[in-house]
Amino acid sequence: MRESTEATLGRLSIGAIDRIEALTVRLPFVKPFTISSATWTCKEALLLRIDGDGITGWGECVADPDPYYASETTSTAHHIIKDFLVPLLDPGITLAELERRFRRVRGHGMAKATIENALIDRIAKREGRPLHELLGYRRRPIPSGISIGIKETTEELIDAVGEAVATGYHRVKMKIKRGRDIEMVSAVRERFPDLPLMVDANGDYSLQDAEHLRQLDRFNLTMIEQPLSYSDIYEHSILQRQLATPLCLDESIHDLADARAAIALGSCRIINIKQGRVGGLLEALRIADFAVAHDVPVWSGGMDETGIGRAVNIHLQTAPAFSIPGDTSETRLYFHEDIVEPPVELDERGFIAVPRGAGIGVRINNEILKKVTLQTERLR
Repeated sequence: MRESTEATLGRLSIGAIDRIEALTVRLPFVKPFTISSATWTCKEALLLRIDGDGITGWGECVADPDPYYASETTSTAHHIIKDFLVPLLDPGITLAELERRFRRVRGHGMAKATIENALIDRIAKREGRPLHELLGYRRRPIPSGISIGIKETTEELIDAVGEAVATGYHRVKMKIKRGRDIEMVSAVRERFPDLPLMVDANGDYSLQDAEHLRQLDRFNLTMIEQPLSYSDIYEHSILQRQLATPLCLDESIHDLADARAAIALGSCRIINIKQGRVGGLLEALRIADFAVAHDVPVWSGGMDETGIGRAVNIHLQTAPAFSIPGDTSETRLYFHEDIVEPPVELDERGFIAVPRGAGIGVRINNEILKKVTLQTERLR
């Protein structure tokens, strides 16, 4: 992020806080979603509502209820938010002071981002400005990307990719794992020779699979995302030297320090920034600006968020640094009904419109929210 923008945002006050409430919701998926490490049939999300001065801000934790993608879960995030982060909130402190206080709690970027998102949503609403404008960026059409989970058959995968192409997505990502990789990628590439295509392994391979992974070079992929361990940076640097296809790091990047290390080592040529994993919007923009300054393009990853988290990611992608289509796709592919309005939809050119209005720009459908809420707890 430009230093002047960061300084401006840092001086913003979080304002008065009258009430903080945590809600756990569960939304069934339209179809199960499978990656190399797990399959999910629903989105169970931790939401945070912060009220003050008649203004409500919403944040969504991107953690899952299980630790199969990341070590943080909705339960651990709830614990950290309630017992360690909320007590650090004092009315009137600045965002810069908030970040300084949060540093005492090591890790737990997903929990921190949940609070930061809700507070920034409130600040933008207080000022009557869209979130992207508060961050210092102009509204622009957002290019769309879709993530297709591992399918049982090649035919099912081809059908899913074909539907995505027909809908107008600018980029398709397909999940892979051992035994479900080369032949399936080959089939997709043969059917769609000009499609911007990438694969995501979610850490299913080891460095000993380098020769096997080199077979992916012949498919002209945009990138191979996180082929090695979710915690690794160093071995990716060895693998990248053996592959022509750019590697993209996702799970390994938790903050700016990780991004710096990955770029210095040559561990990747692209970075997937999930603001909800790296501690929030401010850290995400720092990573983006640092990466682009070192000729490493970035894009915004998704975590199957409800419309709250999805809206935050859309606003983030107005930053010019996000030059590759992200994982933001239409609501209808995930949920029969979402907790916000309007849903995410693609226009005739495959672009997504940035939500209008103050803050994140979407409206909570309280009737649906009540129906999908499993539990509510007042934290303050």
